[in-house]
Amino acid sequence: MRLSYLPPLMVYIAYGIQGLTAIVGTFFVKDYLGLSAAFLASLGFWAGIPWALKMPLGHLVDLIWRHKAGLVYLGAGMLSASMLIMLGLLAERAAMDAVMPVAAWYVLAALLAPVGYVLQDVVADAMTVEAVPRVDADGRPLDPVQRRLMHTTMQTLGRVAIIGGGVLVALANVFLFAGVETMSEQDKIDTYILIYQLALVIPLISILGVALAGHVRRRDLRRLVAGGLPADEARRRLTPPTERTTPNWWILGGSLVFVVFTLTLGLTDVPYNQEIIFAGSMAIVLFLMSRLLRVLESQARLLLLGTALIIFVFRAMPGPGPGQTWWMIDELAFDQQFLSVLALIGSSLTLLGLFLFRRFMAERSIAYVVVFLTLISSLLYLPIIGMYFGLHQWTANVTGGIVDARFIALVDTALESPLGQIAMVPMLAWIANSAPDNLKATFFAVMASFTNLALSAGQLGTKYLNQLFLVTREVRDPVTGAVSVAADYSELGMLMLTALLIGLILPLAAVGLIKLTRLRSA
Repeated sequence: MRLSYLPPLMVYIAYGIQGLTAIVGTFFVKDYLGLSAAFLASLGFWAGIPWALKMPLGHLVDLIWRHKAGLVYLGAGMLSASMLIMLGLLAERAAMDAVMPVAAWYVLAALLAPVGYVLQDVVADAMTVEAVPRVDADGRPLDPVQRRLMHTTMQTLGRVAIIGGGVLVALANVFLFAGVETMSEQDKIDTYILIYQLALVIPLISILGVALAGHVRRRDLRRLVAGGLPADEARRRLTPPTERTTPNWWILGGSLVFVVFTLTLGLTDVPYNQEIIFAGSMAIVLFLMSRLLRVLESQARLLLLGTALIIFVFRAMPGPGPGQTWWMIDELAFDQQFLSVLALIGSSLTLLGLFLFRRFMAERSIAYVVVFLTLISSLLYLPIIGMYFGLHQWTANVTGGIVDARFIALVDTALESPLGQIAMVPMLAWIANSAPDNLKATFFAVMASFTNLALSAGQLGTKYLNQLFLVTREVRDPVTGAVSVAADYSELGMLMLTALLIGLILPLAAVGLIKLTRLRSA
């Protein structure tokens, strides 16, 4: 661990602690909004679109590198606005509803947050490259092998920061939701309000990270000058001269087309507008990638494309959607505190898994890692599906009530959680080590834009599954208490089984395709 690593880690920690509001958001939507599972999956698609803009934003960071802090401040402003909207909906719902429907406010908050996070994340990604020093304390160049190990450490710590933030917020939620089963409705709302007030620290942490980066640079410069180096030479050693980054108008122009195209379709009621946006977005991102890939050698291009394809398919798998969580809340009686405990176990063991699997990540190819994770994740999803068909009732009868639904959920979460971040670390380390000095943010964002579109594809798939298998939870009018939508989980079992089979077959097929072609994986 080095002090120079801390600035990007602080931005990552800010992203990690966004989970502070996740459980509140789940119960707010379930109890106070009548939005369908398919609509929420569609909203997830729109929330994922900003992440597809990481490539042009990365290029923009390269162009305005000296002023990158401005993007972090802008992102912090959007995050604050999103949280203040949710605070208003909880504390002053009637006043907010008089201005705009509550559902519209929620959608606005849900879309502001990812834009804010992506602005900060694209700066943090490039800062991880800069955070790895080029020279030792005396100004002597570091060995390339040592720098490669430091890049791996930096990327591992980045995942640790994100997951560590998740551990902190899970601990906070366990404490804040203590005794939730005896809380009145107003007490629950007061707790929700407190959580969103605490969440306002998130944008502040990222701003402090940027400020610390400036301090570290000035400290290193003063140390080299104090060691006898002229100021100009000290600056050159800390940041060697690189080729000046010139605007890539293909990237900037294509990105402008992408934004106009997305906003035009998004604000109109065109049939299949999400599918059109996804197809158009993919075409634009692939075109922008093709322009940037020209700076790479032939083998490096094949390696980059093969790696991107495997990660894309792996991340594009649809899930069951919010209906599974609603079922756990209604049928298995999982309350806010128990969901917080599951999050705490998951985050803590994921953090531990990053260290336990460090050699595994370093020594295995991404294709091997994806196959391993696909098989293990599919196996560990079976107990959750089994509980839908009564597995927990049978195990509780056999064990005298010990192995009940909560026991199964705890064990399954403990086994599955360390696997979540493993696939990302070797990919990120390879990108950081391969990034050209004058295009570090752009190069980092190339892979991110493509693979983040996979999450949008996964949300589309989730929407389709929820349209095919209809799942509803009970929705009551907050004033009259009248039931407007009845709970119906009869099709949830087939929904989960279908998601399992798709998530098992397609990633294995993608790896097989790479093995049968000229493409390679990192």
